[in-house]
Amino acid sequence: MNHVDRLHPWCIICLQPNLQHLVLNRFQRRHAAEAHLKVLQQMMPAASYTIMFDSSAEEIEATLSTQWLPS
Repeated sequence: MNHVDRLHPWCIICLQPNLQHLVLNRFQRRHAAEAHLKVLQQMMPAASYTIMFDSSAEEIEATLSTQWLPS
């Protein structure tokens, strides 16, 4: 995950057949992603979309290991 992706963790995902997905856009805030999702659903109602918070497992582990170390 690059720096820009970390700054924009909220993603709109287009769900495709065979358990595949496509990241359409990334946002800093969930409400911006929800507003964009509403427009997408009005423009293309046949497609399936969802909002996802993208945080890699290694970042979570790094955060937990630094925050919860005993002093």
